[in-house]
Amino acid sequence: MANEVTLTVTQGKSNMPVTNQPQLAYVLMEILPTEVMATVQMPVNFSLVLDTSGSMDGEKIERLKDAVEYVIDLLSPEDTISIIDFSSSSHVMVKSQRATSASDRAKLKAAVRKLSAGGGTEIAPALRDGLDEVKKYRSQNSIDRVILLTDGQTSNEKACLKMADSAGKDSIPVIGLGIGSDWNEDLLRDIGQRSGGEADYIAQPHEIGQYFQGVVQSMQASVVQNAVLTLHLVSGVEIRKIWRVLPAISDLGYSPISGHGVIVPLGELEKTQGQALMAELLLPSRQAGTYRIAQAEVAYDVPMLNLTQEKARGDVVMSFTHDPVLSQQANPRVMNIVEKVTAFKLQTRALSEMDAGNIAGATQKLRAAATILLNQGEADLAKTVRLEADQLEKTNKMSSEGKKTIQFKGGKTVRLSDLSSDS
Repeated sequence: MANEVTLTVTQGKSNMPVTNQPQLAYVLMEILPTEVMATVQMPVNFSLVLDTSGSMDGEKIERLKDAVEYVIDLLSPEDTISIIDFSSSSHVMVKSQRATSASDRAKLKAAVRKLSAGGGTEIAPALRDGLDEVKKYRSQNSIDRVILLTDGQTSNEKACLKMADSAGKDSIPVIGLGIGSDWNEDLLRDIGQRSGGEADYIAQPHEIGQYFQGVVQSMQASVVQNAVLTLHLVSGVEIRKIWRVLPAISDLGYSPISGHGVIVPLGELEKTQGQALMAELLLPSRQAGTYRIAQAEVAYDVPMLNLTQEKARGDVVMSFTHDPVLSQQANPRVMNIVEKVTAFKLQTRALSEMDAGNIAGATQKLRAAATILLNQGEADLAKTVRLEADQLEKTNKMSSEGKKTIQFKGGKTVRLSDLSSDS
């Protein structure tokens, strides 16, 4: 039908100055399922893999129980859940099953209330069990996930990465959630990336519920599958970077295609927010006039509607002018997002330079990022970044909490409200 997804293209500047030099242009591409998709929902099939080691004792384990009970209430009769608890060993507490009645949900909740904390932390066997349970109820239309929560370090990290690679081959993304400050953020990020999933940071126990809710509702909203962006560029136009800016800022890789262009896998689209991308294009010099410099095309599947390889398209058109007034006019909405991407780049580079031992360079970039964040209204994140810059300068290291905040919160500064209008 080709009306399930819209593609909107907005330039940072509609009018570029005529110049003899190449110049950088920003293009925002918003990809959003339409109202046609509002009632479409795919069944979710997931495993909760939960750390119940001794360090989870107290408020963490109690809030975890509350969060899992809340997740159970979110399930539709078509959804499938399993629960694995692990410490020094792994235990399949709830085998993969559907909760089709109030009685089913009550039994699941009763099992959850029996969770207790004790022992060490062995993630790999629990990941294996979680993947095995998810595979039992996989279908062509199901959204499959393993949701891993941990608060500590594990032994045998290589085995964890091997399980993540296996999950990636089976197209079962792992969502890694680390709570507190003592878990290995590099390991959890690697598990997420290798499996096609992601990682995130939960600072306080009372936040577990909202993170679990967000992950499950995100799965339930993922109605468009296998989305792929193809950006066809006219001769002379070069691509510098493509950033995903919503739901979170990340540097998207791309592959060249025959002709002149690139292809970017996007994966799933949620009907509640879709995705937004920012392309950095290097434009050659042009005479005054209006030109199409690129065409964006999104191909996608909607399994629940038996639709495959539907397409939405949008042209990137720019004018070149001698009028300095016109060439200075910019779309404030797009340039606001460009600033947020700039802050993210500064934070990412700062962490890399810190790891390489360039403390002065890292400190400088953190302070520059803090200034941009403050101007963007991100006061809390700006404060954290500034304080970590001060600590890094004094001690040559960051706090564990601060580093995790920068790594996992720094890419979440673009929101739906930033995309709501051109004003």
